[in-house]
Amino acid sequence: MRALARLARQEAALTVTPSGRTASGEDQRAVRRARNIRHALESLGPFYIKVGQMLATRPDIVTPEMIDEFEKLQDGASPAPFSDFEPVLRRELGPGWAGQFRDIDTEHPLGTASLAQVYRAELPSGRPVAVKIQRPGVRETVSADMKLMGTLSRSVSRRAWRFNEVIDIEAMLNVVFDAMRPELDFVMEARNMTEAARAAADFEYVAVPEVLKATGQVLVQGLAPGAPIREADKDAFSAEERKAIGQDLLAFMYRGYFVDRTFHADPHPGNIFVAPGHPATVIDWGMVGRIDRPMSNSILLMLLNLAMNDGAGTARAWIDMGSATPWSNTSAFAGDMAALVPQIATASLEELNFGVTLTAVLQHSTRRGIRTSPMVSILGKSFANIEGSIRHLCPELSLIDVFSEELVGIVTDLVKESLSPQQAVRTALEVISAGTAAPQQLRGITKDLSNRDLSMRMTLNGSHSTDRSAGRRRAATDMSLALATAMLWNHYAKDR
Repeated sequence: MRALARLARQEAALTVTPSGRTASGEDQRAVRRARNIRHALESLGPFYIKVGQMLATRPDIVTPEMIDEFEKLQDGASPAPFSDFEPVLRRELGPGWAGQFRDIDTEHPLGTASLAQVYRAELPSGRPVAVKIQRPGVRETVSADMKLMGTLSRSVSRRAWRFNEVIDIEAMLNVVFDAMRPELDFVMEARNMTEAARAAADFEYVAVPEVLKATGQVLVQGLAPGAPIREADKDAFSAEERKAIGQDLLAFMYRGYFVDRTFHADPHPGNIFVAPGHPATVIDWGMVGRIDRPMSNSILLMLLNLAMNDGAGTARAWIDMGSATPWSNTSAFAGDMAALVPQIATASLEELNFGVTLTAVLQHSTRRGIRTSPMVSILGKSFANIEGSIRHLCPELSLIDVFSEELVGIVTDLVKESLSPQQAVRTALEVISAGTAAPQQLRGITKDLSNRDLSMRMTLNGSHSTDRSAGRRRAATDMSLALATAMLWNHYAKDR
């Protein structure tokens, strides 16, 4: 409450500031307001920090000044004395917890955040490890924050229904809730790490720390070598090693988005450690995003259209991820994409921030009345973070080139999935279902013709999604992916 009271006082002061009467004064006031809100979010704790970070990817909701400030949000906290955490270790690991380590540096935490504190330790074998301990009482605090924000979002949805038809605030917050829950339970985070380690085994330059012990509030894991990628000395790496690390990190994330459909939702530069001669180590698997197959395929198809410099195709793929409201202007949105896509199709990481590009598309679609999936926010955050991380080490890397090189492998995996026994059973059931419904549909069409009502019914049906039309869109997306991949592969094969 103190943070909110302070924000209210600051806002009152800004409201009466005389400089606000000029254009430059208005700009300065907007910057100060955004800075004040950022400080308030940091004071309120981890949940509000995550919401602010998500809002940084939503230019359709917040102002440019707020985006600039929210991008600076870091989940940092002042170090607390080890005595605050020792009871957690005793409760989770037992009264003899100290005997499980040869040494633990309790004076100099490796990391401090609002959810946990991390310490360097050694096992009896001499192996260095990181011990992550949850702050006492933080789980209850965050759960209460989630409940409060859920109630507020439902109230906003009821009062601002037209706004909610385009931007579903409650659904967007639920995405944050689902992604954050493993951060409150280290057993879930450990499970995420184990899954990620299996996926990372296919990449020479990517690693995930080994989980050695996990309880609800204590996590013991292998120690990542090196330093955060934002602090890395580029000159200590060869150009080939820098490029290989960047390529594998991007390829690893692409696999998460499009094949495993489980991805690190917060791969910011503090969560990736690098050292010459070692793979990049991706840490902190508490915040993980999960998407379904249609959403993943639509994102993949959109990236394909970007790679092929196809604005109209990008617009279609984006609309398939959501839906058009009754007042939408899809042709204008296609025109927006025709102007935007050529600017990013051949850019390197020095010139392109795809996460920001994704939010630019979002801004256009919202303005044109197109409702997009709430998952877009967390995807945009993840995209922006991994790009920002790699940019520190290898800014010359081309995002689109890496995507194009990985594409054949991704689609091969998707084809194998579509030929699996489970998918065959699903397809058969869909065919049976369609066959059962066909006589009823035929009778309906005959009745419409006799009543001269067919055109009206077709128009109305076109404005509402049905299970069958969704299935047709999925099939069209799968076919488009296959054709576009073949075309892109043929294009690159000729260039080489």
